Amino acid sequence: MNAHEIDYHIYGEEMQYVEIELDPQEIVVAEAGGFMMMEDGIKMETIFGDGSTQQQSGIFGKLLSAGKRVLTGESLFITAFQNQASGKKKVSFASPYPGKIIAIDLKAYNGKFICQKDAFLCAAKGVSVGIEFSKKIGRALFGGEGFIMQKLEGDGMAFVHSGGTLAKKELAPGEVMRIDTGCVVGYTQDVDFDIEFVGGVKNTIFGGEGMFYATLRGPGTVFVQSLPFSRLAGRILANAPQNGGGKEEGSLLGGVGRLLDGDNF
Repeated sequence: MNAHEIDYHIYGEEMQYVEIELDPQEIVVAEAGGFMMMEDGIKMETIFGDGSTQQQSGIFGKLLSAGKRVLTGESLFITAFQNQASGKKKVSFASPYPGKIIAIDLKAYNGKFICQKDAFLCAAKGVSVGIEFSKKIGRALFGGEGFIMQKLEGDGMAFVHSGGTLAKKELAPGEVMRIDTGCVVGYTQDVDFDIEFVGGVKNTIFGGEGMFYATLRGPGTVFVQSLPFSRLAGRILANAPQNGGGKEEGSLLGGVGRLLDGDNF
């Protein structure tokens, strides 16, 4: 067993957080910004790289690990939380936006799980967080959010988060599912992931759903999210006030209505 064995509990429904219970000297690593709270006796330390045991063998290994994290859009550093007390202690991490936290037992998935580059939340010390490049030219050219994925490797517990409602799909051998590229949270290593052109002039120009979607072929397990963060951010940006103004949906009065409401006096 390379990774530390940790116990956990996930709380909440739409804005979830995961509580990790650490035995003495056990460590959990997390992305910067995911920390929520911890009990006395836990020490926080910033680590260069991904925090896995394999990359601590020298400066070259640490640089390689950190470089992989940069390619996936993450920080050069990761945060480690170690229980230095004599008894069990707890530390908690929260999702960055509404959705679900998924507990991934890497032993159950033959030591490897592939997920979107911003999905990783935290993991037991010893889990390696690397990159998964596509070897297919179509996915490389048109994959968008699905081109560079994160791969979680090891034999411990890892936690990833998704947006909105979560769906878990078990694909039989040869079974194909077509998904919006941003809605793919993650999948097991046996799943074949490629990009397919939607087709049709009207679909391409007026469809509003993009020109490509992801095709995932079984066997394997696929996790799908209903609300990718990019879609949520796009809606917020589209409805943000422009040039100091506001966007009043359904209002016939517009600016006059803003003058009449109580918040502007």
